[in-house]
Amino acid sequence: MSLTDDLTAVQRCLDDLVRSVSRLEQRVGADGLEIRRVRTDADHLRESLALLRETAPEERPRPEMVPVPDAPYNSALWSDVDDEGLGARDRHAP
Repeated sequence: MSLTDDLTAVQRCLDDLVRSVSRLEQRVGADGLEIRRVRTDADHLRESLALLRETAPEERPRPEMVPVPDAPYNSALWSDVDDEGLGARDRHAP
């Protein structure tokens, strides 16, 4: 799961929490200290998640994986190249 997916999942859960707190307020009443604390805590969580979204690092797309075969390469591909540090195959070092 990516960071964006995780943040979206947390946002959905917080939205469910806020809806549940609203239903609870209707049943219990919004005057009590306890329900006001629950509402305030839910609002703080939403604000904190918004700040986290703003400061979260951007996700970079993963580079495409290129499979490298285990079979040896065709030697004709390397017929006219120099060996690094050794010079050409058919010549001797000075």
